Amino acid sequence: MNTLFDVLKMTTIDHQNLTINRILITDTEGKPNAIMTELFHDVINKIRLFIDFSSADSADSLIMELSVHTPLPDEVLSEYQKILTEPLLGINFAARKGEIELIVK
Repeated sequence: MNTLFDVLKMTTIDHQNLTINRILITDTEGKPNAIMTELFHDVINKIRLFIDFSSADSADSLIMELSVHTPLPDEVLSEYQKILTEPLLGINFAARKGEIELIVK
């Protein structure tokens, strides 16, 4: 099963990495989850600021890199680990809204 980390690794738009302002985490009914969306955006921001994402081959290696190169506490890294390993149920491209909805439980 794919995870949110896999989405980050595999998905590009016009050959560019995903931009966070267009990504929403939703449930299977399409209801946005603001807390998970904000956490996912925070992870992406930290990745872009502190590490070379292309060298990460798993969520675990990404968290290891963040722990080495940032002053983030273990509690934050643990939350990042949880969001990155969240199972992905589907992806919805909401073309009219210009958004990508990542569907999780």
